[in-house]
Amino acid sequence: MTLLDRLRDLIGPAHVLTGDDTAGYRDDWTGHYHWTPLAVLRPGSTEEVSAVLRLASETGTPVVPVGGNTGMNGGAAAEGALMLSLARMNRLREVNPAARTITAEAGVILETLHDEAARHGLVFPLTFGAKGSAMVGGFLSTNAGGSNVLRYGNARALCLGIEVVLADGRVMNLLTGLHKDNSGYDLRDLMIGAEGTLGVITAAVLKLAPAPVAHATALLGMDTLEGALALLHRLQAGSGGAVEAFEFMPAHYMERLGRLKPELACPFEPCAVNVMVEIATTIAGEDPVERLETLLESALEDGSLTEAVVATSEAQRRRLWTMRESAAEITFVQPVMVDTDVALPLDRLQEFLTRMELRLATLDPEAEVFLVAHLGDGNIHYSVYPGRDEASHLAAIRAAIAGEAVALGGSFSAEHGVGLSKRATLAAHKDPVALSVMAAIKAALDPKGILNPGKMLP
Repeated sequence: MTLLDRLRDLIGPAHVLTGDDTAGYRDDWTGHYHWTPLAVLRPGSTEEVSAVLRLASETGTPVVPVGGNTGMNGGAAAEGALMLSLARMNRLREVNPAARTITAEAGVILETLHDEAARHGLVFPLTFGAKGSAMVGGFLSTNAGGSNVLRYGNARALCLGIEVVLADGRVMNLLTGLHKDNSGYDLRDLMIGAEGTLGVITAAVLKLAPAPVAHATALLGMDTLEGALALLHRLQAGSGGAVEAFEFMPAHYMERLGRLKPELACPFEPCAVNVMVEIATTIAGEDPVERLETLLESALEDGSLTEAVVATSEAQRRRLWTMRESAAEITFVQPVMVDTDVALPLDRLQEFLTRMELRLATLDPEAEVFLVAHLGDGNIHYSVYPGRDEASHLAAIRAAIAGEAVALGGSFSAEHGVGLSKRATLAAHKDPVALSVMAAIKAALDPKGILNPGKMLP
């Protein structure tokens, strides 16, 4: 009996895809990575995932978990491997408004969490552009961030408990809704952000928060990043910490957006620094628009702000968000690019941009830079369209970006994970002792190396 026959017996013939039936699973959405899996498996339960991994462990067959396949760094590339799609595991096991938690399986789409929370007057605050296709297992495995990290934190901060299937098929049940639990090593946080290299997340208990009853959203223009950050601190203080998003779109971003999507053109002549800000309130009767307008008027009067357009309707608010959420679409319009995802201390952001400008002037004078940032948490999506496309040249640009970020106390991987594209960077910049500990953990939990091989660890 072949391996595929045994898999068909475990999860059903309809859920073991081979040959042409795997066509929709052979590429990532960026177009940078392509592969041919041995098969695509679509288990429908934790028990089926467990059975698959027991068999994979027995036969030494590599397994690559995949959710919505919205990753940016090749983390789901599965050449010759069993691709484990969690899409059928899409049940909401429990919604507990009193405890402010929702227990969801790995295949639940992020937007479904938003909709279900809203039905109970609550919110699951993690959000980003791929919310209509990204899944629970994926955003936990990469510790995704997005636009609301400033107020609510990233995926790890929003997760209370997880269920994980280990490489040998054992199920580790950490599905607790507790906010405090110091009963041993924090294995939950170890699995979050591990990109499926230590185990397959099959379910999670996630935190909900009170739903805002009103938002105030504005597009602002100013001259410098330093001025923008000073304004952020001013808005935080003046709103009682209610700033949920503070998103940076430089002039070149606005110009390309207006060219490719005229309906989303900037309502004023783009400034060097353009920021979409949103504050929210959960207090009935409170008007955040009035509060934001008062704060912005003061900034306009003292010259720290040049332009300000405040949304006066939900349609206008959605338009501003669409301007920001179009980032991926308008970034990937040129085929050869170096796309990176760095994090910097807030007070080193401008220094990073200045240093990179100097580095690229020497390394590739013809290069074009395109960037957008979650400014409030120091996360810059820094992309380069190079003047030439040799692999060694692209690697040199990527190394320069990572090196400058790390030299300034930052990280070469803010929210998109390591995957394939950042393995060499990890080896170059991660503390050697930390790398050895990571390797020891991998060896202990996955001694045969079957879980997402070739990812994360150098």
